[in-house]
Amino acid sequence: MYYNENTIIYFNGQFVKAAEAKIDLYSQSLHYGYAVFEGIRSYPVNGGTKMFKGNEHYDRLRHSAEVMKIPFSYSTDQLVELTYETLDRNNFTDAYIRPIVLCSPNMSLSKGKESYLAIQAWEWTNGYMSNKMKIMTSTYRRPNADAFHVDAKVSGHYVNSILACQEAKDNGFDEALVLDSNGFVAESSGANIFYENDGVLYTAPKGNILPGITRATIIDICNELSIPVEEKLFTPSAMRGADAGFFCGTAAEVVALSSLDNVPFKKNWEDSLSYIIQQAYKCKVLEKPFRLEQEVA
Repeated sequence: MYYNENTIIYFNGQFVKAAEAKIDLYSQSLHYGYAVFEGIRSYPVNGGTKMFKGNEHYDRLRHSAEVMKIPFSYSTDQLVELTYETLDRNNFTDAYIRPIVLCSPNMSLSKGKESYLAIQAWEWTNGYMSNKMKIMTSTYRRPNADAFHVDAKVSGHYVNSILACQEAKDNGFDEALVLDSNGFVAESSGANIFYENDGVLYTAPKGNILPGITRATIIDICNELSIPVEEKLFTPSAMRGADAGFFCGTAAEVVALSSLDNVPFKKNWEDSLSYIIQQAYKCKVLEKPFRLEQEVA
């Protein structure tokens, strides 16, 4: 699904076949989830291949490594260059890119002694989430912000995401809405969330969420289109039965929600401001022009 015998990745200083790459079974990352990673999309743009906000993603990867005290010396420019070479060696254009920083063998609970960078990529058709999803409020909470660096993209944090997502699927839903430790809406198992009511968009503030790069892009789009957007704390009850809602993330892009806890959103998706934002986001990643007047008409 992700690679074959010809797939090339960058790993530990060289380009190798994915099928031949090896990690140490004593790795601190394998035993403790002590690794940081990113998810980046590339798109066909103007006859070539272009990452969307690659610099921002790699700045965050370096931040994640720093706050987790993982030694990591690559610059953002180096990471971008290596990623484009990985895409070129695999002849990928519309792709998902997964760089990950792994730690060396270490069975103690101390900071990483050495790290290894891997950059993997595979062709992408946005199979991560389907549009118009049924979601439920999870019984699982996001990690306490006082216990973790929640603004870092850390491998071990995603055990919580697996539990929340699988709980939703086991109960007949598509995805989970996860609350923070204080009972306010945080995000989904792997994406940020917005909802729309009376012409205003709302999203959880920074502090108990992973502040997504797509989330920031959505806020920029709202400002460009003069659509009011507020970052505020809110509970699931404020979101249930609202006009519209959506998840957003690098892999998900902008995904419409159909209901929360079996309560439908009021508006037809195509009649919502959220739909306009979805279309504007598609244009932005492909560097195509977008005019609000055309969509409203």
